[in-house]
Amino acid sequence: MTTSVAPFRLKPWFSERVWGRQDLRPWYSETGTKELVGEAWLTGPQCIIETGEFSGREFASVAAQIGGEFPLLVKLLFPNEKLSVQVHPDDAQAAAMGEVRGKTECWYVLEAEPGAYVSLGLKDGVDAAKFRAAVADGTAEDLLRQVPVSVGDMLFVDAGTVHAIGPGSVLLETQQTSDVTYRLYDYGRPRELHLEKGLAVMKAQTAAGKVSPKKIDGFVRLIEQKYFSVDRFDRFDASTAGNIQVAFDGPGCLVGLSGTSVVKTSGGEVELTTGRAVVVPKGTGSVAVAAGAGAAFVRCMAPA
Repeated sequence: MTTSVAPFRLKPWFSERVWGRQDLRPWYSETGTKELVGEAWLTGPQCIIETGEFSGREFASVAAQIGGEFPLLVKLLFPNEKLSVQVHPDDAQAAAMGEVRGKTECWYVLEAEPGAYVSLGLKDGVDAAKFRAAVADGTAEDLLRQVPVSVGDMLFVDAGTVHAIGPGSVLLETQQTSDVTYRLYDYGRPRELHLEKGLAVMKAQTAAGKVSPKKIDGFVRLIEQKYFSVDRFDRFDASTAGNIQVAFDGPGCLVGLSGTSVVKTSGGEVELTTGRAVVVPKGTGSVAVAAGAGAAFVRCMAPA
């Protein structure tokens, strides 16, 4: 399938969270709210299109023109406090519960203070009964595997993995387009828990964990899984800056991490800046990117 829709840029949609921050600089100079912001949704259905023929419309409203619902929800996460201990169902579990799809995701660490960590998976021997008891007595955190994180780490969060995120990092999250989250434990904060649903879908063992990067001609593959691949393009200097071809086998987006680049196709040019996503619709094939010195960006892509 081909599309006549040229790549276009989205305006981030900021999600208020009790564990978030007021100041998201240097990623964003302002968020439009004085509340704590935990997530910047870069490809959310409610994001506003900033460029091209659909400028001013919500992203979800152009699904028919770009080959269907965009399969990847890409976000920046800004945890200032611990996130809840939670779990997401896989596709089969989600369907059994009346949901459209499950939620498999990954985290790429963009910033990390000393001591930053995530919790990823259950310790050996932990089952639903033990976890239920730990939630009741406030010790659920003790049953999770704590993983220290540093800038450049990629972590796979397989559906069914009990997980949490500690404070002191900025993460780029790439996931299936789904917001099905079952909150198991929340440190006494007055938010709804979904303990029974969460215990029903959590798995003792999953494929979650750190993923080693692979150098490929012209970029670094950070992760490749069933629902997505994420690749980093950078190290452009005065001698290497210029047009590079970035291929897309399926629908995806480019996310600016630093500097400024320009995405070029026969349909026009779109500037790619820090903290913004440029959507590349299904069937585009490849785009030329004029990368300035110091620029870095990632390609988040779904299978064809």
